[in-house]
Formats: sequence, C-alpha cells, structure tokens
Amino acid sequence: MPPVIKILFDVLSGVKDNNIAFSDLQKLLTALGFQHRTRGSHFIYWKAGVEEIINIQPDGNKAKSYQVKQIRNVILKYKLSI
Repeated sequence: MPPVIKILFDVLSGVKDNNIAFSDLQKLLTALGFQHRTRGSHFIYWKAGVEEIINIQPDGNKAKSYQVKQIRNVILKYKLSI
C-alpha cells in the first residue's frame, strides 16, 4: 500500500488523530490536489471546488488533532480521493 494511502486511512479512521505526523498531513493534502502557501508557521491549503480553506500549524512534529478532524470532515464532505 502506498504511504499516502496509509495516511489517508489513518486520517479517515479517526483513531490516530493525536499521532499523525505534520509532514504526513501535508503529503496527504498535496496528494488530494490542494495548493498551499506558507505564512510564518501557518500552512494554508485551498482547492478549487472546496469552499473551506485549511489552515494548519505543526505541534512539534505532529499535527494538531482538531486540524486532523477538520481535514477528515472536508475529505468526507467533498468525497475527495487520491
């Protein structure tokens, strides 16, 4: 299984929200077709056809659990896939 597919399963499962690497979350968003820009420690992601703008910041080397949940909700709402 390609690593980005495993990351997608981990995000969608909702079990590992506190244990997702920030870099993995970035890889997932890129694989889903999001564009991004950086402003300080904020990484801002957007995609045509997706109303929400995703703003994430690292917590050490991990993603913040509420941001993982936000991304999961966007993936499910728009039925995004790799």
